[in-house]
Amino acid sequence: MKPVWIVDDDRSIRWVIEKALSREGIPYSSFSTAQEAMDALSGGAPEVLVSDIRMPGQSGLELLQTVKTRHPAVPVIVMTAYSDLDSAVAAFQGGAYEYLPKPFDVDQAVELIRRALDESRREAEVAEPMGETPEILGHAPAMQEVFRAIGRLSQSSATVLITGESGTGKELVARALHRHSARGAKPFVAINTAAMPKDLLESELFGHERGAFTGAQQQRRGRFEQAEGGTLFLDEIGDMASELQTRLLRVLSDGTFYRVGGHQQIKANVRVIAATHQNLEDRVREGTFREDLYHRLNVIRLRLPSMRERPEDIPLLARHFLALSGKQLGVEPKRFSDEALSHLSRLAFPGNVRQLENLCHWLTVMAAGQVIDVGDLPAEFKDQAAASAPDWLAALEQEVERRLARGESGILDAMGPQFERALIMRALAKTGGRRIDAANLLGMGRNTITRKIQELGIEDDPGPDKES
Repeated sequence: MKPVWIVDDDRSIRWVIEKALSREGIPYSSFSTAQEAMDALSGGAPEVLVSDIRMPGQSGLELLQTVKTRHPAVPVIVMTAYSDLDSAVAAFQGGAYEYLPKPFDVDQAVELIRRALDESRREAEVAEPMGETPEILGHAPAMQEVFRAIGRLSQSSATVLITGESGTGKELVARALHRHSARGAKPFVAINTAAMPKDLLESELFGHERGAFTGAQQQRRGRFEQAEGGTLFLDEIGDMASELQTRLLRVLSDGTFYRVGGHQQIKANVRVIAATHQNLEDRVREGTFREDLYHRLNVIRLRLPSMRERPEDIPLLARHFLALSGKQLGVEPKRFSDEALSHLSRLAFPGNVRQLENLCHWLTVMAAGQVIDVGDLPAEFKDQAAASAPDWLAALEQEVERRLARGESGILDAMGPQFERALIMRALAKTGGRRIDAANLLGMGRNTITRKIQELGIEDDPGPDKES
């Protein structure tokens, strides 16, 4: 964080503001003249400038003009006497953020500086061009694996199956795979196969000839033809009817299809990317999804992590979606307080990224202030913290998710003893090594805790009086 600059020839004024900022943990630098501050600008701008107007030599208004010329986004608070109305007006006309009348209340001054700091940070966020934001965001290791996979697939036209819970961003990944492939200049066509009836979906995918069915007044090109040379994204493939699965398998097998009601074979030069939130292996076992189609789709598999697996990405995504919502609605973007971001990071978000994005849209419209705090969240998000899993349980779930993602088996055998060992060691530490007291705390018998101490290799020295 850059410092707040205090510029005033009155040492007592500088001292009062310095002490107040120190108590708040806000860094600062002080100058006794406007010229000193102007000279310091060559080394970088402050976060906020607080300057008196009337000083020997260069005035505060001249300093204001210099700062606004070089660093227009820096908020400038000018200090002035009540009677100095003309200077205050001139300061506002020169672009001052606010003015602080002398004599001032210290708490009022600190609150004003805090608001200016918020404004400075918000301006810095808005100044970043939205167009340069990556299409997919994430620092979590699970997302970095997704990014690496997209990079490796950039020169491939292999069929990809994207799996993950609803709302994890499967279509975004499909679009990224298309955009970074050799087909990027050709069409990307998406269709949700669960969103329409079987007969309509068949016509949507493969097109139809005139008169093929009632209402077919003219020939229509389907999604495969529309995506020629590019990519066809089939979302929620697990819900596709069995008859259409057969037709899709034929396209993937020999690259040809017929329009509904048509007799002319059409060749398809299309890369297929499919996605599902369902377990296709289970659906194959149940007989509701063709095994041969599953193997055709499952050439390359990408699994997207849930928000539970990437809580460290919640602040990044929340800030991004809030800025995006402001831009889309044509309003000044709002900002989350640190407390609000910390609170959101502890929530489960069962609807994943989509739920977080919807929340940010709601806050852009409904939150009263520019800085969003915990109290501005909808009731279900404020209450969720009390109902959500404890931090240790959330951490345990994340560790299990990571192991499952790595394809590990025997997880209970590996983690169960670690869990028991931690419980017993902490209980023994609490009781000073007295096993019977530790067993009572844990709800187990004396013989059981003795046996587990031996099995788990826990080194405790009960001493002569610690067995009882």
